[in-house]
Amino acid sequence: MPKLKAGTIIPTAAEDAQIQKGIDADPDTYVMTDEEWAKAKPVARIGRPKADVTKERITIRLSPEVVDGFRSTGSGWQTRIDAALKDWLRNHKPADAR
Repeated sequence: MPKLKAGTIIPTAAEDAQIQKGIDADPDTYVMTDEEWAKAKPVARIGRPKADVTKERITIRLSPEVVDGFRSTGSGWQTRIDAALKDWLRNHKPADAR
């Protein structure tokens, strides 16, 4: 049995039977069979849609001025850092670090 949060109330068998009796009496309810549950699929996917091109997750150390400057521009600041770095690459050739 899963761990329950403090204060969770579990109905007794008699209370559960009374609840089910009320559900069964409601003409607007429908109880799905196990077969119907197995066939059921979610209508919507939670979260953002999958991108055609995904970015690589890395760890990078930037100066506080850079981070603060981009963060102050609001949501999407990491995308703007990515765009700034792409722009730099179009105009510069990275030095060979060997």
